[in-house]
This record gives sequence, C-alpha cells and structure tokens, in this order.
Amino acid sequence: MTLIKSISGIRGTIGGRTGNTLNPLDIVKFTTAYATFIGRGLATREKCNGEKSAHPRIVVGRDGRISGPMVRDVVCGTLVGMGYEVIDIGLATTPTTELAVRWHEADGGIIITASHNPTQWNALKLLNREGEFLTAEDGAEVLRIAELEDFDYAPVERLGRVVVDDTMNQRHIQSVLDLRLVDTEAIRRRRFRVCADTINSVGGVILPDLFRALGVDFEILNGECNGQFAHNPEPLEKNLQGIMDKMRQGGFDLGIVVDPDVDRLAFICEDGRMFGEEYTLVSVADYVLAQMKNEKGEKENANLNTVSNLSSTRALRDVTEKHGGCYAAAAVGEVNVTTKMKQVGAVIGGEGNGGVIYPESHYGRDALVGIGLFLSSLAQKGLTASQLRKTFPDYQIAKNRIDLTPETDVDAILRRVKEMFAQNPEADVNDIDGVKIDFPTKWVHLRKSNTEPIIRIYSEAQTMDEADELGKQLMKVVYDMQ
Repeated sequence: MTLIKSISGIRGTIGGRTGNTLNPLDIVKFTTAYATFIGRGLATREKCNGEKSAHPRIVVGRDGRISGPMVRDVVCGTLVGMGYEVIDIGLATTPTTELAVRWHEADGGIIITASHNPTQWNALKLLNREGEFLTAEDGAEVLRIAELEDFDYAPVERLGRVVVDDTMNQRHIQSVLDLRLVDTEAIRRRRFRVCADTINSVGGVILPDLFRALGVDFEILNGECNGQFAHNPEPLEKNLQGIMDKMRQGGFDLGIVVDPDVDRLAFICEDGRMFGEEYTLVSVADYVLAQMKNEKGEKENANLNTVSNLSSTRALRDVTEKHGGCYAAAAVGEVNVTTKMKQVGAVIGGEGNGGVIYPESHYGRDALVGIGLFLSSLAQKGLTASQLRKTFPDYQIAKNRIDLTPETDVDAILRRVKEMFAQNPEADVNDIDGVKIDFPTKWVHLRKSNTEPIIRIYSEAQTMDEADELGKQLMKVVYDMQ
C-alpha cells in the first residue's frame, strides 16, 4: 500500500496503517496542514491590504470513486473544524472545481480524485485562490506543516460551515459554449454522433449535458457514476478495446474517452483506430493557432506560442512553428506547464497525456474545453477524424514503465543515464526533470512519476519499433542497476 506526497498532491491507496496509506487520520492531517497554509497566506494579505473575512472559503469537489464520500466527509469536517466555509460542489470534474474556486472568489480548493489511478486510490489535489495547483514551493510548505503538526483548530464560536452548490457543472458547460473559438453553430450544423466512455465516474454526469448543449447526438459507455471502473482508467489504447470495438461497428463520427476526473481526453477515429492521445493537444493547438493567425492577419506580430511537457510529442513544436509561433518545453506536471505558459505568454498548451490547457478559459487541463475546440475544428474543416489525423506530422511514442522497489536508487539511475550520453555529440541532454536525451530524429525521457511508485520511460521516433527499441535500451540500464 502506498502514500505519495508530491507536486501533484497527496495521493495513496485507501485502507491500511497511518503514514503508509490515504486513511482518515492522514486525510485530517494533510487537510489541516493545507488549511493552515491558506490561513497564513490570508493573514499576510489582511495585514498588508486590510482584507478581512469572517470565514475563509474553500471549494471541495470530488470524482466518482467509491471512497469519495468518505474522503469528502473527512475533508469537509476538518475544514469546518479549522473555521472555514466549505463550498461543496459535489460530483464535479477537476476543471469544474478549478473554475469554481474563481467563481466563488474562494481562498483555495481541494479536489478529491486520484485522476487516472485505479479504484483503490484516492488523493487530495490542492489549489490556490486562482484555482490553480500549488507551486512546488507552496506544496513543500504544506508538507512541512503536516510533518510538524504545526496547526491549531478553531474555537467553537469560530467553527465553519458547509454550503452545497450544485450549479457548477452547468456553469462550466456554459463557459465552454461562450469561448470565442468554440463554434457552436458549426458543430450543430455538422450533426455529429459520438460515442463516449466515461469510466463510471463524473464524465457520465457532465458530458451528456455538454453534448446536448452542443447539439451532438451521443451514446455513453460506462456512464453510471458509481466508481466501479469498467477497465483500467488511464485512457491508453490497451485499456480502450471496448469503445474501439464499438466504433468499428460504425454509426459514429468520433469516440471520446476521459479519465475519472475529466482533465485528460483521448479521441478514437470513426474507423475504430486511436487518434492518438499525444495528438489531442496537437490537433486543438493547430486549430487555435490557425484561427488566431487568421484573426490577427499575416502582417501583425501575433503571439502564437505553445508549451507542453518534456514527455510530449515533437508534433506540437512542428505545428507551432508552421504557424509562425514559438514552442517551449516544461517539466512534467500541470503546474510546471502552466508556469512556463505564463512565462512565454502561450495561447495554448498542455501535456501529451491528452491534457489541453487553454488560458482563455483557465490555467488547467480541461477535457470539456478540448472537446469543444476539437469538434469546432472538425466541423469547420469538414473532415473526418481519421482525415484530420493525417494532416499532422506522424511520430510514434512508446510509453514504458518500471515499478520501483524500496531499494531502487532513482537518483543513481538518472546520473548513470546522463553520464552514458553526455559525450555523445548527437545527444542533447536535458536534466530539468529526470533525464531527456534528444537526438536529431528521436528522443527518450526517463523520470520518476509524480503520481505512482514507478519510473516512466517515454521514447519517440518515426516508427514504433524504433521508439520502443530506444526505450528498452534505457529500461535495461535501470534493470541492471536494481
């Protein structure tokens, strides 16, 4: 059983002993530490700006996991005990909760979800007052407070309260419809028919309403929000044979797959083949950049910059440069990508795992925004999904993993890999996040996961065989050192 404390929040398996898993006592400790961190920030602002709130406010949303109600009750009770007003938005996607923090002008937010992890996992994802994930520095301070148990609870006269708000899903949908580049009229005219796999989590709650609002006919697979995931919830091809088989039977224009908290998005073509999760961001970025370039005109110096993480396909760089923009890479982790996006003024960014970040909406991965933009692109171009996929540079990514043992020295492995390629004149070695080795026509990236006790080894080349062989070379190095 596992408890992971990282830039992606507090994540662990349910049950077991304290300190080793995500259980009620540890949930209380980390929620209290987070509330203490938020409270200290409020106190500083009040001192500097004269701001004052009778009850500071935290938004709480959760995905459909079996353990979700238990974790929510512990989190909400703890926040009340800390003197906070809790805005409980119920079953909600990660991007819905992020947006709700801003809409409620809250002081922070907690998303109860373990994203793509299997059903025995859950997590606390921690947000700041902008509805964005905490920085690494702020996350480290929360962990420090938790370790020291450096906190005090509110006296009885300062206890908080829980307020239920069930309107955020509809407001999220409306915000997608209101985006300038979501062409609702073109989508309605196209009369799409889609099949969506919502993994028996919150996608089954919100996506049907989004499709109705867009005038899209739909069929939902695994649409009951009961937390009984019908298959491994990570939206990879090996886990999606059910919907791929459904698409091969015909009658649908597009297959849509989301993970349990609906921040990752994968498409399946009308013929049952994967569009490629790496190409979710590529296709949406190509549409956004083309629209913005047309709006601003060839003569104007439009900002058409993009960002993705180091483990994402080169195709985004190629598409960005085609439109006259500049591409930048960030360390893996949503907060790292959004930080880089702000630094370079990127108009769109995200991660190769199917995460689309569109600042005109908010700085967070959002599958609903991705769906709206992708359908707009298909509708305007009059293409099928398979035809659209052929318009992009074709790279193949192999995604491998190695399970860690307590004895694994990840730092030593990374040093060894770096040393192996440091003298190779054709290799550009980047160590801002694990080790990435760029060659003229391929790359390989080895790093410890933020969310699971594994080492991820991603490699990309012009053929899958070449990409997989490059990844396996690095895997052998790891195995030899274990």
